[in-house]
This record gives sequence, C-alpha cells and structure tokens, in this order.
Amino acid sequence: MHRTMRFARLAISLALAMMVGVAPRAGADEMDEIERKGKALLEQLQQELDAARRERQKLEAERQQLEAERRRLEAERQAAPAATAGAEPALAEKAETERKVDILASEIEQLKTNVAVPPTYDYKSQYGLGPAASKVYSVARGLSIGGYGEFTYTNPVSHTRGTDDRADALRFVLYTGYKFSDRIVFNSEIEFEHGTTSATVSSGGGEVSVEFAYLDFLKAFDQDWLNLRAGLVLVPLGFINELHEPVFFFGVNRPEVERQLIPTTWREIGAGFFGEMGDFEYRGYALTSLNADGFTASGLRGGRQQGNRALANGGGGAGRLDYTPSWAKGLLVGASVFAGNTTQDQPEFGNANGWLTLADAHAQYEWKGLHLRGLAAFAFLDDARSIGNAVDQTVANQMEGHYLEAAYDIMPLILPEYDRQYLAPFVRYEHLDTQWHVPAGLSPDETKDFDSYVLGLSYKPHPQVVLKFDYRAFNQKKGERADDINLGLGFVF
Repeated sequence: MHRTMRFARLAISLALAMMVGVAPRAGADEMDEIERKGKALLEQLQQELDAARRERQKLEAERQQLEAERRRLEAERQAAPAATAGAEPALAEKAETERKVDILASEIEQLKTNVAVPPTYDYKSQYGLGPAASKVYSVARGLSIGGYGEFTYTNPVSHTRGTDDRADALRFVLYTGYKFSDRIVFNSEIEFEHGTTSATVSSGGGEVSVEFAYLDFLKAFDQDWLNLRAGLVLVPLGFINELHEPVFFFGVNRPEVERQLIPTTWREIGAGFFGEMGDFEYRGYALTSLNADGFTASGLRGGRQQGNRALANGGGGAGRLDYTPSWAKGLLVGASVFAGNTTQDQPEFGNANGWLTLADAHAQYEWKGLHLRGLAAFAFLDDARSIGNAVDQTVANQMEGHYLEAAYDIMPLILPEYDRQYLAPFVRYEHLDTQWHVPAGLSPDETKDFDSYVLGLSYKPHPQVVLKFDYRAFNQKKGERADDINLGLGFVF
C-alpha cells in the first residue's frame, strides 16, 4: 500500500508538471508565477526521483537476497515443493516496482530536456514573414531563437571596367522572439553585414542593424482575423522585402527591382493590422515615410530611414492583399502599395510636396517541383524637379521595373533516392528603369535603363541549407556593365 501511494504521488506530480509546460499563458505575471511553480515541481520531481532511486537500490539488495533464497529453495523443491509458494509473488512485485521506477525516471528526464531544448521546429512562413522569422508564432511560450546567413563570391567577367573579384560574409542574422502569452508576441531581427563594422584595407565597414522589432497583439477584439502590430516593421511590398531568407529565393543576389525600386530591406516605424480571412491575407500599416534627401538617379534606396531617429514630419502608409485560392493549390496573386510624403517639410525642398506612390502587382505558382514567379512595380513621385535640384541628381517622377523567373526541381528525375535534397536550375528576366520619365526639360540617365538575364542553379543538400550558382548578363540602354558569375552559400535555423 505504501509503494502504491508513492507511485500515485509521482504520477500526479508528473502530470501537473506536464500541464504547466503546455498550458496557455495569459500574462507576464501569471507566466512568472507558473514558471516559479514549474521549477518548484521539477525540484520536487527530482527529490521524488532520488527517493525512488534509493528505494530501487534497497529493492535490488532485497532482490539479490530473494534470488539467493530462491536458489536455496529450488534445491529443496523436490523435497518440499510447497515451501516456495510465497517467494514467487514477492519476486514479481519487486520486478514490477523496478519497471515503474525506470519508466518514471525516463519520463522525468524527457520533461527536463523539453524545458531546456525546444522540440524540432517545422519551418513554415506565417503572416508573410520568412519561415525562420516566423518561429516565435509556433512556440508554446517563452523565448525563440532563429537566424540565417549568406556568403557570396562575385567574379566580373571583364576586369577592364574597374571591377574586382569579391568574396563577402554578406549577412549573419539572428531572430529573437518572445511569446508572452497566446495573444502577445515580440519578434525581432538583428543583422550583421560584411563581417565587421570596421573599415579594412579592402573596403569600408559593415554595419549592425535592427531589421525589425515589433509587438503583435493577436486576435484583437476576440476576432481571429484581426491582429495588431506596432514597432519597427517591414513594409509589405513585393516578395523579398518580407521573405528574404536565402534558402527561399533564387539567385545569389536579390532581384534589382526589389533592391533599387522596392528598396529591400525596407522597414519603417509604425502600427497597423494584419490577418487572414478565408483565402485572403492582408496587412495595412500607418508608417513613417522615406526621406527624399537620399533619392538618386538610381532609385529610392537611399531614402530609407531605417528607424534611426526617422523624420516624421510627413507620414505614410502601406497595404497589401494576397489571394491564395483553395481551388488552386500553390497559386498566389496579390498587390501592395505604399504612399507618403518624402520631402518631410525640410527647408532645402522649399514648398515641394514629394508625395510618393509605389505599387506592385505580383503572382506566384508552385506545383510539385515547378516554381513560377512574376512581379511588376511602379513609382510616381510629385515635385521630382525640386527634389532633383536639392540633391543635385536627375530624380525621375516615374520609375518602373518588372521580372519573371522560373525554376524546376530535377532531383526526383535524376536521383530519386535523395528525396530530401533539392536541385533546381532557374532562369530570370528582369527589366528596370529608374529614369522612366523625368521632369520636362531634363534628359534621363539611360545607364539606369537596363535588362538583365540570370541563369543559375540552386542545390539544397538539406532543406535549411542552399548552395547557389548563377551567371548574370546585363544589357544597358547606354554604356556597359560587366556580366558576372556568382557563388553563394546560405542557411537558416
């Protein structure tokens, strides 16, 4: 009876500890209290386990005595078979006790391991973010850690244009998130670029940046489709700005349209709503805007304020709507737009408004090993003449770009036994003109009007690791730009 009660107490303690580990968390104070109770329970479980082990040692000694007694009785059995009748049940009881102690010890150790090391994560994109950036939404509670890295090598085909071969520790990124409760989530991305922040004899310094850092308040007003986000957020335009982990896009370099026209990675301080409604997914934020003081003939990229004491004299907003029809698995079509004042009431622009509208339409289809993607983007800038005069550049009042790409996984065709690996040749055509229309009386810089053709290969020996190769050929309307050969290595975790 005493042993039965001991095992009942152990089982109840274990069940309580497991309930604490998986129970929904409602708030920070409650979380701290539950964590404290959880630690206390684990200490109690450890004490119970130690007591059980001592009991096991005692039982082992008794078992050995019983075994010796059994051998003695066996020798006497032929003379007095009935003498062993009471020994066999005692041996069976001791063996059952041992088995239960072993099971409890194993379960307690597994519980302690799960608390310290999260279970394997199923990588999937959520709310438009990359799969690794989405990890915090899938943890039961507390801290999540992820990240990615990119290393590149570029070899210009011609060395006659002042270009050099370059190898670069391009990016190393850490995602850190914290799930305070089922409804309050913090998520962030910290990026280290070019290996060091110090300048070297070969190049200028890299940088460390906060790419995004925000709080989500999920299921606002108890509506599953309505979530609130506030902080430093990624502007929801294009494909790459939100989902830029190297394992999940083709090519060593990001498309030029999504670098110079949509200035990836582009983030602003703001707040807004996001969610899903049936086959539709949306995001809409009120944001700080770009600063026209950084605009050039090459595009809008220099106008990013990156959350660094951003001018907020003129605000903006962005919205996105994607449709993934349930009747066409693998298809995504959508559009996004940003609009805002970019001159920010700065005196060098006088009374110029600098209102920018930047919009894109995009589509993607994936079926088995096939990948198809297309995007077209357009920018319209008011008072481009005043902005150009202030920055001493020919800044266009209209810019445009588009690209199409296709890829196919051939691994199942050539090495079907390697079903977890991926090998896809891909091709991309891209056109960009950041001088599409310039103010009357000005001449466009036709070196900014070009096509590019990219042919490459993407190999994933593991779903979270990619090796890339591509050849890029450029065709400018005026002047020349060297073609290049690129090698890349990327990973996510």
